[in-house]
Order: sequence, then C-alpha cells, then structure tokens
Amino acid sequence: MRTKLIAVFILSVFSSTVWAQDRWKGFERVNVQVNQFKGYYVKPAHALKGNPWVWRSSFPDWHTDIDSILLTKGFHVAYLDADNLYGHPTVMQAWDGFYTLLTTNIKLAPKPALEAVSRGALYALGWAKRNPDMVSCIYAETPVYDIKSWPGGKGKGLGDTTAWKEFKSVFHFTEQQAMDYSDSPIDHLEGLASFKVPVLNVVGLWDNITPLQENAAVFVQRYNALGGPATVIPVTEGPQSLYGHHIPVPNINQLVDFVTSNAATVKESLPYDPYIKVRSGLKQFEKVINSQKNATVAFLGGSITYNPGWRQKVCNYLHELYPQTNFRFIAAGIPSLGSLPHAFRLQHDVLDSGKVDLLFLEAAVNDRVNGTDSLTQVRDLEGIIRHAKKSNPAMDIVMMEFADPDKNHDYDKGITPVEINNHELVAAHYGLTSINLAKEVHDKLQEHEFSWDDDFKDLHPSVFGQELYFATFKQMFALCRNARLPEKASTKLPSKLNEYSFVNGSYYNIQNAKPDQHWSINPHWQPEDHTSTREGFVNVPVLSATTPGAKLSLTFKGNAVGMAILSGPDAGSVSYSIDGGPYKHLSLFTPWSNSLHLPWYLLLGSGLKNATHHLTLIIDENKPQGSKGTACRIVDFFTNMP
Repeated sequence: MRTKLIAVFILSVFSSTVWAQDRWKGFERVNVQVNQFKGYYVKPAHALKGNPWVWRSSFPDWHTDIDSILLTKGFHVAYLDADNLYGHPTVMQAWDGFYTLLTTNIKLAPKPALEAVSRGALYALGWAKRNPDMVSCIYAETPVYDIKSWPGGKGKGLGDTTAWKEFKSVFHFTEQQAMDYSDSPIDHLEGLASFKVPVLNVVGLWDNITPLQENAAVFVQRYNALGGPATVIPVTEGPQSLYGHHIPVPNINQLVDFVTSNAATVKESLPYDPYIKVRSGLKQFEKVINSQKNATVAFLGGSITYNPGWRQKVCNYLHELYPQTNFRFIAAGIPSLGSLPHAFRLQHDVLDSGKVDLLFLEAAVNDRVNGTDSLTQVRDLEGIIRHAKKSNPAMDIVMMEFADPDKNHDYDKGITPVEINNHELVAAHYGLTSINLAKEVHDKLQEHEFSWDDDFKDLHPSVFGQELYFATFKQMFALCRNARLPEKASTKLPSKLNEYSFVNGSYYNIQNAKPDQHWSINPHWQPEDHTSTREGFVNVPVLSATTPGAKLSLTFKGNAVGMAILSGPDAGSVSYSIDGGPYKHLSLFTPWSNSLHLPWYLLLGSGLKNATHHLTLIIDENKPQGSKGTACRIVDFFTNMP
C-alpha cells in the first residue's frame, strides 16, 4: 500500500509523525513514529464514550484475541515497538511522546489499560511506575518482573546470555552494575500501589523462562503489601511450549472483563494545566542544558522539600529528560523553615556553592504554620528572588505553593490564602513560573478524586501525594518547553515591590556579638537533655546562656537584623532594644519546643535606616508558659544590606 502522509506533530523534546494507514484484524490502523520508534493505533468501528484504549507493550501479534474483542467493544488498541531496549529511559521518553500524541491529538482516554507480555512488563511497569496517575489497569502475561531472573538467569530461570549482554550494553552497565540495578518491575512500587492500579497476572506454573517464584509471585507479594491490588491466574492445562513460557490464555472473557471494568468507565481527572503559570518559563535553563551540558538545580524549602518524594523524582526525571547533561543538585530543604529563614540562609546554603541555573522555592506551608506576617512574607520572597538573580541574572526560578489543611479551609470559604497571594504577587512581578499545588489538591478533593485522610494524609504528603506533586511538575516542564516565549528574555530586574525587601540577606557570625560573662560559645553544641535536633543545627557553634539578666550587644550594618536560635524544652524569653529604643519582649519558646531543639528564626528589626546599628539583648527572668527554663541559644545572627 502506498504511504500517505497524514500529519506531523512536534511534542516536547520528542517528535511524532503520523504517516500511513492500513488494516489490522479488519480494523483501520494508523501507523506512527515517535523519534526512532515505530508504532500504531487501531480504531474500533464504533468507539466507546471517552475513547478508552489498551496499550500493548510488546509482541503485538501474540495472543491478540483479547485485543480483537476489545476493538469490537469500542476500545482503541495501540502499540509502540521498542523491543531490545529493556525499558531504558530513552524508551520511557518515547512512551511519553506516544501517550501525548494519542491523548492530546487523537483524544484517547487519559488512562489506558496496559498489556505486558513477557519482556513487555519491563516497559509497561517502567512507564506505569513513572506515571501511576495515567494508568487504569495492567494485564500481564508471563511477565518479566526481575531483570536478574530474565535475561540474567541469576536464579532458577534459564536466562538468555545474548539478551543479558545486550541489556548491559544498552544501559552501559558492568556485570556488577547490572546485578545492582534496582529499577526492575518488582522495585519501587510504592507510587503505583498508592494509586491502587489493579494488576492481573496470567502465568505458567512450569515457566522456566520467567519462573513464577522469581517474578510474578515476588511482584504480587510486594505490591499487595503496599496496598496495591494484584492477583495471579495460574495456567496448568493446555499445551505449554518454550520451556513453559508459551501458555494458552484461559477464559478470555475474564481478561476482557478485567480491562473493560477498569478502563471503560474511568472518571477523567482535573487537568494539571490550570494550576501552573508558565510566565517567562525555563528558557534560560534550557539554553544552559542545550549549550553547556552542565547544570545546577537547587531546592530551597522546608520539610516537604527536605523529605524524600517529589524532589528526588524531579532529579531523576531531569536525568532521563536530558541524558547528555551533567546535573548538580543542591538539596537545601530544612524542616520547619519558611520564607524568613530562606531569605537569610540563601547565600550560605545555596549560592556559596557556585552558579545555580534553576531554583525551586517553597515557603507557603511554613509561613502559615510559623505565623509569618504578610508584609514580611513579601519582603522575604522578593529578597530571595532579587538576591538569587543578582548571583546569576539568567537563573530560572519556580515558586511552589504546597497544600495544607489551613489552605483547604480557606479555599472552602472562597478565600485565596494569604501565602498563595504573596507567592503569586512576587512570581507575577518577576515573571516566574509558579505551581499552585494547594489549589490543585483542594479542587481534586472537591471532585472526590481522592480523600485527604485516606490518600493525601498530611501536609507532609503520603506516597500518593508525592506522586501527585511530581505529576504536576512533569506537566510544568512540558508546558514550559512548549510555550511560545521570546527567544531573548530580558534579565533586567523590575523595580522593587517593597523598599525594605531582604535583597542581600546573610548570616552574621555569633563571634561579632559582645556578650557578658554569662554567655559562652560551644563550638560543637549538642543537647544535654537528649531532645531531638535538626540536621545542620547540631555539632555547630552555638552562643548560649541560661542565666536571667545575661546580656549581649551586637553592632551591625543594614536595615534588618534577627537571630537564628535553637528553641528547645528550656527556651526562655528575651528583651531587646535597637539603638537605645524601647525594649521589646519576645518568647523563644514554640509549640514544638518540648519535643525538639527547633531551629527558629526571629526578626528583631526591619525597615531600619541603612546605617550602623546597635542591638542589646537581655535574657528575661520569667519562663514562658510550658518551658522548663530560661535558655537562649543562638546559632547565627542575620542582617540585610540593601
């Protein structure tokens, strides 16, 4: 048949071409190509509402009865040929392109059913684990679930010497690296299980190519333990060839029912796009990627940035998206810290380590929890942006607004949370990309896509929440790549939003203080009460005193001053004065101090004249309510030079 050009699409960092039509099992087939990979999709005579589809990952002409029946029921059937690449990240990117082509341009359903036959499980499970929000169910037949079982042959299976050598070549692995490989389908199933994607396995009990006990049995045990629904149908009757690996399909209607019941009536989720504002995008970052092949990405935030989850997934995704780039990642997340600490630790924790090309910034959750007032939030956030841009005018910045119960309650009342308004105010003023994950989570809760208590569980997201966040980040990268933005973006900063923003915030060493005899510096401070500490705030120099009336003075330059303290079970209160003004009283004790020597940043003065100032600080006699003492432990002072 003569090839007929249908259309050409350019999608993200890959290209897709729809190039010819023919017939498959009597149905119209459209052949496509994504990068170097050829594939197709087959149209049913009468598509079901919502255009559900089944995506076969390998061996498209093996046991096709299930596909034929699904076509007659109104399903589309799709296939992308990437055999002999064993689920390599390059293939996963092509799968992303194929998925985008079929869901965006062809308008197929957002959650296909995946068919994984034999080695096809390497592709289907590899992609499903990366995209658990995009899969309705998985049907697996004699699946390869552990690369060491097949083709490795390192257990009871026969293995395949040629394929094992090919696998190592594709991944550029030594023998030891191949044995240490930890991204087989049996690995890292937490995200997929959190989305409750059902998996049905059909296996041969005497399969010596992919032995049950090394593959499907291991997968089902691990997946079930994580809360994922998975079952096994053992085949014991009928002809079984190729060392038991080729088995007859039992009860085809049962398999069809599994796919249709899970994939035909999937409720479409709210899209990610409305919660992402591209603005100036990531053009400068992309230029670095394309020209220098070296890039630094920094993550500045609180515990949601510090904890495992979305941040590590973003790092892995960037490696897969840009395999020729050498990335350096700076993990500067510290639990409990919000915009005020970020503004004054940015230099030390991020910028001092060298040029940063992309900065992820989050503070909205802890700004609410820590009680940071609205004006200070704006001064903090603007200060961070201008300070970062001063270090590298071409730095791209993504501002993130994570979810918490307080923000859900605000949105329930029709109120945009103050922290979100301030993040968006600064992001819009400086043309920065922003992601309102708080609004996204709220809206999806309202649509009953999941529940906070059962699925999201906490402002520190569960595995499910981390996957949801990561899915939004992936969409952000796609939107930024595809956005029509000026080729030459201006790096000139606009005027300040606030005259007193902390644009040069930095730490000011405790050695600069002049304490009386009651104070001392412990160069390697550790708590004597065995209360917990935060990483980075233990075994460090600490200026401390516990005696009421203990006094110190500090001379500093700039328009703001504060101190980073350790607020533990015995934290007291202080009185302080700037330039001889009236004394102000300040409690150092927090709601969390009884269980933790909490890093706590206190702004003592802001909006000051840009001059030399003198701070006097005295420990008060009275203990705060709930405290066991009158201690003041200072890790750093901080100041701002306009």
